[in-house]
Amino acid sequence: QVQLVESGGDSVQAGGSLRLSCAASEYTYSRNCMGWFRQAPGKEREGVARIYTPGGSTYYADAVKGRFIISQDNAKNTVYLQMNSLKPEDTAMYYCAAGPSFGGVCRGSTGQYDTWGQGTQVTVSS
Repeated sequence: QVQLVESGGDSVQAGGSLRLSCAASEYTYSRNCMGWFRQAPGKEREGVARIYTPGGSTYYADAVKGRFIISQDNAKNTVYLQMNSLKPEDTAMYYCAAGPSFGGVCRGSTGQYDTWGQGTQVTVSS
């Protein structure tokens, strides 16, 4: 079974940047959507960004559009989340997830993803 390992979380000040990495143990054609989700204390897990790995199509939540960039390195089976202009409200545990696409489209709901990493903490101070 595919395993996902996140890294790159840290504590930064508002306006700063971080790059998260998600390394997959292998590539599986059945899980061709990779997503980043986050969960703050007391809140539900929410989608941040996702990428359709065969074609590279990307999708972003409105809250991060223009600030975050999701990308992939196929040779390394790794997906990245470049986070710029960080805000205190970006503070959360960030999770990487893998799941199937639907007609070539990656959906944003957590239920569509069946493989999850352990998470990496991002803390943004004002």
